[in-house]
Amino acid sequence: METNLCVAGFGGQGIMTLGKFLADATCNSTDKNVTFFPSYGAEQRGGTANCFVVISDEIIGAPLGDIMDDLIVMNNASLEKFLKTLKKGGNLFINSSIIKNDIKRGDINVIKAPVTELALEMGNSKVLNVIMLGVYVGYTGIISPEIVWKTIESKLSGKPKLLPLNKIAFEKGIEIGKSKK
Repeated sequence: METNLCVAGFGGQGIMTLGKFLADATCNSTDKNVTFFPSYGAEQRGGTANCFVVISDEIIGAPLGDIMDDLIVMNNASLEKFLKTLKKGGNLFINSSIIKNDIKRGDINVIKAPVTELALEMGNSKVLNVIMLGVYVGYTGIISPEIVWKTIESKLSGKPKLLPLNKIAFEKGIEIGKSKK
């Protein structure tokens, strides 16, 4: 089985970090093959950013396909740019705090989560990506939440003050993801 995921949004929303947490957790703690492909250009806080993560039981021949199984979008520009790449029956995860557009496709699963709003309620907008990662993991079950959390914990070990809030954010995302099944 192979899953192709695109994560897209504004620079500063932690797009690359979300993708790297998922890729690192899968690569370091499972027997699956993983490819992480960041798309760099004029990305900066407020500019666009996107990355691709491929997770497979088999060797990954081509690291980037034109068709995505799952799509995480954090803003309207990313929705417009990448929605056409999502396959029929695919999962669209949207940051409903920012994206208010109606999704015109009836052939996909739409999972809405107000991650910006939730992050602000938690007191730090920077955890919105960790909330969305939790939503994705909770909904898809692609990898164990415990494995993903261990990776987040390891990556943030140099900043231990960030761990409690990120743990709460990740658990909130897991809860939302599971509730949307």
